Amino acid sequence: MRSQDYDRLYLSPPHLGRHEINYLHKALEDNWVAPVGPNLDGFERDICEFTGTQACVALSSGTAAIHLGLKLLEVEAGDEVLCSSFTFVATANPIVYCGGTPVFIDSEPDTWNMCPQRLREALQARVAGGQRLPKALIIVHLYGMPARLDELLAVAREYGIPVLEDAAEALGARYKGQPLGTFGDVGVFSFNGNKILTTSGGGALVTNRPEWAAKVRFWATQARDQAAHYQHSELGYNYRLSNLLAGIGRGQMELLEDRVKKRREIYLWYCDKLRHLPGLAFGPAEPAGSRSNRWLTTILLEAEQTAVTPEHLRLHLETRNIESRPLWKPLHLQPLFADAPMYGGAVCGNLFTRGLCLPSGSAMTEGDLRRVADAIEEAF
Repeated sequence: MRSQDYDRLYLSPPHLGRHEINYLHKALEDNWVAPVGPNLDGFERDICEFTGTQACVALSSGTAAIHLGLKLLEVEAGDEVLCSSFTFVATANPIVYCGGTPVFIDSEPDTWNMCPQRLREALQARVAGGQRLPKALIIVHLYGMPARLDELLAVAREYGIPVLEDAAEALGARYKGQPLGTFGDVGVFSFNGNKILTTSGGGALVTNRPEWAAKVRFWATQARDQAAHYQHSELGYNYRLSNLLAGIGRGQMELLEDRVKKRREIYLWYCDKLRHLPGLAFGPAEPAGSRSNRWLTTILLEAEQTAVTPEHLRLHLETRNIESRPLWKPLHLQPLFADAPMYGGAVCGNLFTRGLCLPSGSAMTEGDLRRVADAIEEAF
């Protein structure tokens, strides 16, 4: 059959319920369509309650949240910031916005997140060379999988490096019972259209320092000084989330645990139905005592055991009108960051060549999942 004979199955489409409509209707009825309003305040309270943090600022994107988080950590021109190479470019772009230089760190093979040994290697090299230490460390939880936080935070504390936790893909995931995004000095979430909780576009910054949240709100609203007229003493940004989109977020928050449960069930379903295929493995692995939100189910293909490559499988799924996607291309391999320092690279480079993301949307039915599994079995 032709691909157009099937409805499109997307990788991770938005999944809205009826809750969101109630908040949107209320905002429209009350004419709260301006950037700020009751939904925005309520959404920030909801996130604080869910994460256990003291303060939250809802912003226009996760990228904006990383940018302002780095500003809080005083990253300026000429500073270095330690960052995973195996992540989406939005993790590292804000480093450049601040005039800094990313120092990329390889993954470790279990969680696919930053390798603690490589992180220590990068810091030891700077001490041995008499260089300034990096201004900040960005820890990413890739595909909603908790990083090895105990080890990474221990290294950061040893060298006195502040931590920004990029939990853009990891809302609802936990490490030893504690929500991700709450371990660093600053935590960041994304509510892009493909995330487990979406506001169409949006993000948030969380912190346990309310004065930092106040500063972020100030920067995010064009840094307007306290005056009847428009006066500005600092550079500001138009980064606040709108009251209408925050209403969608409030409705989504009521369903977050259900969404996480469904994504985890989808991962287990794929494992059960496909683990018999030669050369196909699932990953990454959860650290002991942690819970991934399994935002996307990912697979690895072993060339020694199967002739099926990730690209062959991706193209075959397209013939069935099924979207899949390669794993993130490591940032040290991107032309944009060709000159950036890199420690290691073999692990994340190998993962990139072997991996594929499967459709994982929380609205998928048993029939949708069977359709994906059948297409994969056809390819094999």
